Amino acid sequence: MKIIFMGTPDFAVPSLEALVEGGHEIPCVVTQPDRRRGRRLVLTTPPVKDAALARGLRVLQPEKASSPEFLEELAATGPDLIAVVAYGRILKKNLLDIPGHGCVNVHASLLPEYRGAGPINRAVIDGRTRTGVTTMLMDEGMDTGDILLVHEVPIGPEQTAGELSEVLAREGAALLVETIEGLKRGDITPVPQNDADASLAPMLKKTDGSIDWSHPASRIQNLVRGVTPWPGAYTVLDGETLKIFRLKETEAKSDAAPGTVISVGPDGIVVAAGRGAVLIEELQCPGKRRMNVSEYLCGRDIPEGAVFGS
Repeated sequence: MKIIFMGTPDFAVPSLEALVEGGHEIPCVVTQPDRRRGRRLVLTTPPVKDAALARGLRVLQPEKASSPEFLEELAATGPDLIAVVAYGRILKKNLLDIPGHGCVNVHASLLPEYRGAGPINRAVIDGRTRTGVTTMLMDEGMDTGDILLVHEVPIGPEQTAGELSEVLAREGAALLVETIEGLKRGDITPVPQNDADASLAPMLKKTDGSIDWSHPASRIQNLVRGVTPWPGAYTVLDGETLKIFRLKETEAKSDAAPGTVISVGPDGIVVAAGRGAVLIEELQCPGKRRMNVSEYLCGRDIPEGAVFGS
């Protein structure tokens, strides 16, 4: 099939590669414009752009995917289908109507659960033990189109959102190829979503990574897993913000107030939660690299009774 691919982050790259390896004709790849990022505002290209150029594919980066000029350019390629994987914008009807077989989206949840830009993070934060990938025919809503195929994936008890994203990216690529083959054969029947079962997964903000020590230990652990690597979990000690990368629920018991350091050792820092306690294993202080607690304690003494805040 002649397929236009639309995607932006690392998550979308395996799907693009799978279409190329599957022998499909890809007249162009559409991705978000280059953006300045980080403290130094370095101009950064989207991962999908890098992957497309490495394969000699034509890349388009419109500021607005609804502009008449861009839509005319897309229509001129005569696509059979548009594959969309984490493009980053809601597409309008005038674009969705261009390909004969419609626009197929890969979404990282078991729709209608977790519609929105943050399905992987939210599933981990909520302590779910399973999630998956769904292909759907796109409509003008946010992840509301008819479901084509679904593949379920387990979530490991210590798996971070970043680690889960890598798994789902690969599974999504395979499901996209399977979906396209099924559409070519005509043996996939689209199934409308049940809106009554829908839940939303909005994009995370940096403030979502703030640890509230009054929460139960299990909830704190899930938060840290769900915001790693971005936006990252953090807490405050003596006015200094510490990023927390690895933290897990522990069996330690204490009547101390939430956020209080119960014990400190080479294995980590045990901190009281609203219910139970957690063990901090990896962290990062301002201007330093990420390190395990034993390394951190070589240059810093954290006494029992110290209190972490938000």
